[in-house]
Amino acid sequence: MSKIIKLYHGSENIIEKPLFGKGKPYNDYGLGFYCTKDKDLACEWAVSEDKSGYANEYEIDLTGLKILNLNKVQYPILTWLTVLIQNRTFDSYTQVQSSAKNYLIKSYNINYQDYDIIIGYRADDSYFQFAKAFLNSAISYKTLTNSMLLGELGNQYVIKSQEAFSRINFLQSTEATADIWYQKKIEREEKAKGLYANSKLEQIKNNDILLGDIIRGRLNDNDKEILRQGISSISSRSSRSDD
Repeated sequence: MSKIIKLYHGSENIIEKPLFGKGKPYNDYGLGFYCTKDKDLACEWAVSEDKSGYANEYEIDLTGLKILNLNKVQYPILTWLTVLIQNRTFDSYTQVQSSAKNYLIKSYNINYQDYDIIIGYRADDSYFQFAKAFLNSAISYKTLTNSMLLGELGNQYVIKSQEAFSRINFLQSTEATADIWYQKKIEREEKAKGLYANSKLEQIKNNDILLGDIIRGRLNDNDKEILRQGISSISSRSSRSDD
């Protein structure tokens, strides 16, 4: 039985035939065609302050494709972060960030390039600030994960392989007008900036997990269990008290 899903891609152009090997290589999960199941989110991606765009609608048959879902329980949040930092660019690396990046790649890397499609959270420029701050041990693991939950980052489906590209079937495009969707986009970004500003004001507690603690192995059994849990467990974990 085939498994057909509907996806949307936000762009300033109508894209009837996405091309394998095209696009920006420095997105969250590398080179690929970035889509979402959320049409509204695609409309936000499509616009800039003075330019409207389109939410391009597609169907794709996932049957037989090799899919990496970074939200599954077997993938710790640090796995998601490790994929992210290998693809997103930094203005400049501090020595601490370089050491942290090397540690994460050594400890949490997976062969994500072997998959046809990757599913995972989208960390736009505003939310990428959280990743950089965590690499500097400036915010805790709890703050990083809570920011992902509260920020409503939204899942993206990244079409990676030539086989997956061959399955894309264009359906239609819907205009996304800048006067409506740019404001919504700004509101999402402002929310991220607010969360980041608040996170910098938070006092790091003695029982908070910092990346420096992870690298040095300063973890108790409870800490290790928290780190093993995947993104799908953030919601239930965030409701616990800070004992």
